[in-house]
Amino acid sequence: MASKWIVCATAVTFGRSKEPIERLEAAGCEVRLNPYGRPLHKDEMLEFAGDADALILGNDDLPASVIRKLKKLKVIARYGVGFDGVDIAEARDLDIEVTYAPAANREETADFTFGLILDLERHISQMVIDTRAGKWNKITGTSLYGKTIGIIGVGQIGTAVARRAMGFGMDILGYDIEQRNEPTVYGVVYTTLNDLLRRSDIITIHLPLDDSTRNLIGARELRFVKPGAILINTARAGIVRHGALDHALKTGRLAGFAIDVFGQEPPEHQPYYDYDNVLVTPHVAGNTTEASRRMGNIVVDNILAVKDGADPPDPVTPQHLYESMISMSGTTPPAKFIVPRNE
Repeated sequence: MASKWIVCATAVTFGRSKEPIERLEAAGCEVRLNPYGRPLHKDEMLEFAGDADALILGNDDLPASVIRKLKKLKVIARYGVGFDGVDIAEARDLDIEVTYAPAANREETADFTFGLILDLERHISQMVIDTRAGKWNKITGTSLYGKTIGIIGVGQIGTAVARRAMGFGMDILGYDIEQRNEPTVYGVVYTTLNDLLRRSDIITIHLPLDDSTRNLIGARELRFVKPGAILINTARAGIVRHGALDHALKTGRLAGFAIDVFGQEPPEHQPYYDYDNVLVTPHVAGNTTEASRRMGNIVVDNILAVKDGADPPDPVTPQHLYESMISMSGTTPPAKFIVPRNE
């Protein structure tokens, strides 16, 4: 009898829905859940998953030096849509399958984005705090109707945000190198990044993090922003420069900021976290009961396919890397990433 497959989950929220775990166990897998409640450091990863056949990866970094030491590993199943921090090339060289969960929490992240927008524009959290403290302070808010929202990155989540913005009666600008037709159905008008920053009352980021998007929004870009605009980041922390952001908030160039993503979890405290016009949430935009079950089952589908010797339904292919590298930077990736689309 073949030995059990060992499935190690570093994704903190994997396991909150029991169905995916039960499916793995029914298929003869031993499942281990993250004991730390946070992303793992390199040494912790090796200790926790050193004998793993499958790794359900959360927001942890997985460099080549770690992948090489995971001798039994056959599949890295990303519990989410991004795969930054994972050395895909190294995994490919070692014949380790890499999968992800595309669009698994698209609607939930778009919902949360609009929750942050409404909170900032109507000062909901601040008035809750004041009222609980015995203050009767009716803060005048800002209407969304008729305002312009700028969506930086009009992919699955950005398009879902556009659908919601259309319902609020907003004008919608979009910036993306790949100008897909679907978002235009929901009123998206594509423009340049600088034009979007100049014209938008609300700016929301929905890009992956790679070399071309890291520090995309810095001091220069924030100088283009319409005074009094707000900025929402539920994508990746590294897309916005901390120092430039802090300056824009201090000077009033930005009227508000909300962030749900961090370079490390828990994050190092930033001064602007304490500002009244800043909302900080612990990376929960896509975290609902329904999304956890959906994403968990997608991850399990991918793992069980590899376990059974079949092609997983959601592989991260070299074509994904090629398209992500070329779409934002306009440069040609290394030759090892250029493969036929059907590989």
